[in-house]
Amino acid sequence: MNTLARIIGVAALASLVQPGTALAHCDALDGPVVRAARSALAARNVTPVLRLVRPADEAEVKAAFVRTLEVRGLGGSAEALADTWFFETLVRIHRNGEGAPFEGLKPAGHIEPVLVLADDALDRGSADTFVATLTSEIRTTLMERFQRARDAKARANDSVQAGRDFVEAYVQYLHYVEALHNAGRVGEDDHKDGRTR
Repeated sequence: MNTLARIIGVAALASLVQPGTALAHCDALDGPVVRAARSALAARNVTPVLRLVRPADEAEVKAAFVRTLEVRGLGGSAEALADTWFFETLVRIHRNGEGAPFEGLKPAGHIEPVLVLADDALDRGSADTFVATLTSEIRTTLMERFQRARDAKARANDSVQAGRDFVEAYVQYLHYVEALHNAGRVGEDDHKDGRTR
C-alpha cells in the first residue's frame, strides 16, 4: 500500500474518535463529484461521471443526465434547477454505492482542509507537504492524548473521581491508538471501486 493511501486511511479512521469531524467531500458543491458533473454537463458527455457510480447504477445516471440536458435547454432558472437536481441525483447514487447516507448537497467552501490537501497532493503529483502536515496533526493529537492519560494516571489513586478521570483519558488514548493502528492495516482491497469521496 502506498504512503498516501495509508495516511488518508489514518485520517479517516482517526476522525472516528474525534466526534464532529466529517471527512467526506463528495457531497459538497465544490467537491469532486459535483465538479465532475459540471464538466460532464458542459461537454454534454455523461461518460466522465460514470466512474463515480457502480455499474448497476449507470442506467439511472444516464437517464438523469438525458433529462437534465433536456430541461437545461429551457435556459434561465430551469437550467440551474436541472443542474442542482442532477448534482443531487449523482451524489446520492455515488454515496449509496459507498454505503453512506445522502443528506443533501453541502455548500462550497466547507470541505475539510485535510481533504483539500489530499486532492492538491494528487493534482501536484507529490504527497510530501500533505504527509508532513497530516503527520504533524496526528502526532500532536496522539501526544496530547498520551499526556492527558499519563497525567491522569499519576493522580488515579487520589480519589474515585481521579480514578474515573484516568479511565476516561486512558480510553480516549487507546481508542485513538487503535484507530491509527487499524488505519495502517487498511489495504487497497477495502476500496475496490477506487471512487473518490
